[in-house]
Amino acid sequence: MTDGRRGIKDWAVEDRPREKMMEKGEQALSNSELLAILIVSGTTRQSAVELMQDVMHACDNRISRLSQMSVEELTMFPGIGPAKAITIKAAAELGRRRSLERADDITQIANADDAYNIMHHLMRDLSHEEFWVLLLNNNSRLIKKVRLSSGGLTATAVDVRILLKYALLADATQLVVCHNHPSGSIRPSADDTRLTERIRQACQTMNIRLVDHVIITDGRYYSFLEEGKL
Repeated sequence: MTDGRRGIKDWAVEDRPREKMMEKGEQALSNSELLAILIVSGTTRQSAVELMQDVMHACDNRISRLSQMSVEELTMFPGIGPAKAITIKAAAELGRRRSLERADDITQIANADDAYNIMHHLMRDLSHEEFWVLLLNNNSRLIKKVRLSSGGLTATAVDVRILLKYALLADATQLVVCHNHPSGSIRPSADDTRLTERIRQACQTMNIRLVDHVIITDGRYYSFLEEGKL
């Protein structure tokens, strides 16, 4: 290559992600190798795979963390310009949308795991707290999901009256509330526990069942019901 960069065709055969994918399938490739195919070339010092290994190392090898990085943060790595950064961001967004399609296939919420699978893909990459309610009918089928509030790094305000308004307008007889912890901790705070009790009492007054309150992080959740708190 005339510009001094090392393209895929210049690598040793065993280091070529495209050839490896054709021979062994995409599941055989590491995250860095898959990303190397997208950015095509590295620098005079590093191959595309080595460059993406550095990026993934900075993200603790987590795609979810990579998707949180901005274009500006990605371009801080030598060899990644705006075009490559945008390509990486586009790939991460496609992955997120595919996950949302799978979550949309869930129509009945039988347990906290179902609630987690519906909401995880909406909340896992957030740097702030959000509070959502899943409105259900008598058969625990999902009527709709509603974001009630969006707040700061450690808390978000919730108006219980607005929550009940959505439930009544949708003719929901049951509901599950969910919020995320950007810190990664799944343990409920004292405020989380107090809010859960306020919601439970308000729902009881309106003859609506609070099924669960699920705290969501990337890869884990806390269920008030499963922990005997409801």
